[in-house]
Amino acid sequence: MDKAGVSKTYKLGDPITSDIIVQLRNKEGRSERFYCHSSILTKKSKFFVDQLCRPNSTNCIELSASVFDYEYLNKLLGMLYLSGESLPDSFDSVRIALGVLQTATRLHCEEISKICIQYLEAVPWEDKEEEEILNAVSGLGPLATPLLARIHPVDISYTKDVFLSAIRFLMYTSRTSPQLDDLKTSMREQVDYMLVEDEDAPLVIVDDEVRAEMKIGISTIFSLFEKEMSSFPHEVAFRSEKAESKVLLILLDIEWMSSIVTKMDLMMEFISTWIDVSDNILRIIQDEKLDMIMWGLKRKLLEVVGKVLEAVSCGTLILPVPARVQLLTTWLPYIRKMKPLLESKGSEELGFPYKMADDLCHSIQSSIISMVLALPVQEQTDILADWIQADQVKFPDLSEALEVWCCRTKSTKRRLMVGFGKVGNAAFSL
Repeated sequence: MDKAGVSKTYKLGDPITSDIIVQLRNKEGRSERFYCHSSILTKKSKFFVDQLCRPNSTNCIELSASVFDYEYLNKLLGMLYLSGESLPDSFDSVRIALGVLQTATRLHCEEISKICIQYLEAVPWEDKEEEEILNAVSGLGPLATPLLARIHPVDISYTKDVFLSAIRFLMYTSRTSPQLDDLKTSMREQVDYMLVEDEDAPLVIVDDEVRAEMKIGISTIFSLFEKEMSSFPHEVAFRSEKAESKVLLILLDIEWMSSIVTKMDLMMEFISTWIDVSDNILRIIQDEKLDMIMWGLKRKLLEVVGKVLEAVSCGTLILPVPARVQLLTTWLPYIRKMKPLLESKGSEELGFPYKMADDLCHSIQSSIISMVLALPVQEQTDILADWIQADQVKFPDLSEALEVWCCRTKSTKRRLMVGFGKVGNAAFSL
């Protein structure tokens, strides 16, 4: 009888036409009975062929509930009665397919095992399901190859290709459309994750090729930033909000970049490029045409410069003295100017969202103090003198740096005078 004919003639659970009973007995001795047909079972299960070919076989095949689950056994037996064309539509979840696969493996139902594999290979898995799938297919041999291909460790060269593609997407092209915000956010998160060093090795090894690509990205995104900023004085009259939004998106990329360059030993390139563009950026943002607009961009600039100052002040980046002095003297006037302006705007306008947060103020002030105290004495003197003479001395408050400078100056003079006094130079003066 052909397969279609069998499927139409017999039905699982029909006691009238059944010639074999599959009985599932649980630990308590209770049993569930499935009324089956030997012609169906033996066509698709080697297990049932072996059972029914035994000399002492009966019309009842008993299975243990400690090995077989009722739900999955019932599902599999029902599938034995389906035509081959209908089998792929038998599943609606990974859990069911996995349970049937384990049952089919024990009953040596090769056709159904293949269908289970095909389904599992084609649908998405949860993390916990992946572990279960691994355990289920560990002994299936070549049959499990399609599944194992999905979870096989990726060659490190492939992960580097994905990483570099993500970097290019984020940095090399002027993708400044707000519609891409979610995509860019997700991509940043994955780039960060690929660089994480935890109990597992990072997914990407930062080699010379990766660093070279990142250096180009740093140069490119800063060039794009300068280019878009340079258009402000000409465009602000008729589309200031659009221009600001576009530049803010680029500045967000730069802010994110500041967090990953440390993991790639490229902070020096990032800081140096920031210093190089600072004069031009400040010249543009302080144009009189922009005096009373673009507060969001102005505040974001303070946030980014705060991260730059923090990176330099912590001491892990060995930046030459002239570069540190240039960074401080370039941005200090802007910082002094913007803090009271943002506060004043906040007082005038209810709900003004761009005031400097306390933690940002504290971070900037602490970083500046640390940087000043790490400079040679003459450079410290120049910066502190400029601060004292400025209209705004409340922020950043460098009184701590001034106090340390005074103590150091006096103790240094005392030490030098003692040293020179030993050689008869009592007339020495600092």
